Amino acid sequence: MGGMSAPGTVAENRAVVVIGGGVGGLSAAIQAAALGCEVTLLERGDRVGGKLRELAVAGQAIDSGPTVVTMRWAFDQLFGAAGRQLADYVDLIPLEVLARHAWPDGARLDLFAQLEATASAITSLSGSDDAAGYRRFCAHTERIYKIVEQPFLRSERPSMSSIVTAKGLRGALEFAGIDWHRSMWRALSSFFADPRLRQLFGRYATYYGSSPFRCPATLNLIAHVERAGVWRIGGGMYRLAEALAKLATELGVTLRTGCEVSRVIVADRRAVGVELASSERITADAVVVNAAPQALDEGRLGAELRGCVNYERGAARSLSAVTWSAWARTRGFPLAHHNVFFSADYAAEFQALERGELIDDPTVYVCAQDRLDGIAPLDATPDWSAPERLLILVNAPPRGDEDPWSSAELDALEQRSFAVLRAAGLEVEIIEQVRTSPTQFERLFPATGGALYGFSTHAMMAPFRRPRARANIERLYLAGGGAHPGAGIPMVCLSGQIAGRAVAADLGLSA
Repeated sequence: MGGMSAPGTVAENRAVVVIGGGVGGLSAAIQAAALGCEVTLLERGDRVGGKLRELAVAGQAIDSGPTVVTMRWAFDQLFGAAGRQLADYVDLIPLEVLARHAWPDGARLDLFAQLEATASAITSLSGSDDAAGYRRFCAHTERIYKIVEQPFLRSERPSMSSIVTAKGLRGALEFAGIDWHRSMWRALSSFFADPRLRQLFGRYATYYGSSPFRCPATLNLIAHVERAGVWRIGGGMYRLAEALAKLATELGVTLRTGCEVSRVIVADRRAVGVELASSERITADAVVVNAAPQALDEGRLGAELRGCVNYERGAARSLSAVTWSAWARTRGFPLAHHNVFFSADYAAEFQALERGELIDDPTVYVCAQDRLDGIAPLDATPDWSAPERLLILVNAPPRGDEDPWSSAELDALEQRSFAVLRAAGLEVEIIEQVRTSPTQFERLFPATGGALYGFSTHAMMAPFRRPRARANIERLYLAGGGAHPGAGIPMVCLSGQIAGRAVAADLGLSA
């Protein structure tokens, strides 16, 4: 890769280094390369993917991060920028049953992609009034999404005023309808009398690492995003990471794994390259960092980067998790691809999380990765399955940098979590498993405490306080779940595209 260009030249200002090979880093590399940059991506691990990770358990490759794709348009847009089609790189399979839910009282409910199928299921569970509430809820969440999509999700630098003024007086009137003034839980109470349904739709707050009792009701739009389309990836979610890496390579991006960056080299308040832990130096005309903004602010990539990120110091971290990637046999409950086993007291869960404690009676998520062909009826009681791949997850406080829990305490949480499954009729016989706690997540994603979704969204202005793509040091950029527009692989993909376009624009290479 060429050395640094003279300040006045444009044609030679093309050398870009991307630090981190998560979805945000890969997306930034692809976007920048598609616009003419010469990109080198450096990943400290032996594989790219970041949180889109796959673990080998008993010789089986188990999805151990995100388990489906939503907002497919974000990836379609990225591949389109490179003149490619996403569907040529991965096998996208839509889910008809979005998730299967179970409660301690024995109730079960499937959530479908088709609105009326879900309304019918809710009628059977809770009655026609709540089914009507669901229809109103769908219309409400779709309206919120349409209001914020362009001025927030698709904007490189969103602000409250941009949402209010984007459409003049109409925009100001629409803003009142995004439901920012009340909590998600309170809003759900206006649609559903059955507390189980409030619990079900309140869970969408955790997709953004937040509490439904504290986050603004605007986040109910996540329910619309999921209803608008959920896809699994044939062969497992890691195939998406491989597809991004393949596309990057086709565009000329140099991918280097096993390369840990010790610092970003700064001269005259401008990023001019990086230094690896091996002492190798790589010069660059721009540097993109796909890491937690806190890592930069704490000086983990060089003391000169302290304070280079605009974000709210002391902002609450999002949720972490304890996960079990398991090769196991199951019986007694008819698993779908997505399954949620609710606790008896949802409020108590989030009270424990806010106290920084492991949950006594947790809600448990189970992804049955191999349940692909057909879905057994809700009332089926299948016998022991053949061994299958499972990802089991419970929420946990983001205290991984403190390493607060002993193995015995995590073992006890495991026992409580599997007891929740048994109470709902699911028996799990573990053959082999790998457990990941907030401490391990902190090691994988430094400076996060194991938080998996950036910062929590417990205030109306929180989304607008996320760091932007351009840092306070010239030619230094951010991509990832800690930056705008936030967490979740489609959002992170968008953040990478924003960073890639910003790099190209500043180097004079925009289309």
